[in-house]
Amino acid sequence: MITLQLVSTKKEMQGVLALQQANLRKNITQEEADAQGFLMAEYDLTFLELLHRASPGIIAKDGEQVVGYSLVALPETARHHDLLADLVENIERCIFDGKPVENYAIVAQLCVSKEYRGQDLVQKLYGSFRDHYADQYTFCVTDVAQANHRSLKAHKKRGFQVIDTLDYGGIGWDIVLWDWHKKAAQES
Repeated sequence: MITLQLVSTKKEMQGVLALQQANLRKNITQEEADAQGFLMAEYDLTFLELLHRASPGIIAKDGEQVVGYSLVALPETARHHDLLADLVENIERCIFDGKPVENYAIVAQLCVSKEYRGQDLVQKLYGSFRDHYADQYTFCVTDVAQANHRSLKAHKKRGFQVIDTLDYGGIGWDIVLWDWHKKAAQES
């Protein structure tokens, strides 16, 4: 049985890192990247511990095995990683509904193990992410490589909308935002 929870142990963070390594763009074939999606940012245990202290990530576990995760970064912690710092800089120049994007949490990374894809875990991870953080933040923001069609489709299905684009390392990225308060008002 798959359970969702906040990250609570170093062993779980190590499970996140193992799943991350298995899905980094540099560690998979082009065919797999095209069909299944991929991760670009590589984190280490020290950085995960920094993220965890400020805002624990959400994990999906099957028994003791981490089979999916959604990492949470706040702007101040994101600035400790080059890729995320660049994202924060770009978010800070974005305008949404005529106003600057403020009071947001960042999806620092989301991944589901290959064996568990197609079970709606991305949507469940995002639902749990929102359940834990929507009372503190207005928006959830991340970026998705434009070449990662599977990921962009999953984000749009959840309610994210593209608010800007950027180029990083020769790759085009869409900055996507999920307006939690608008969604909450629609659900009421």
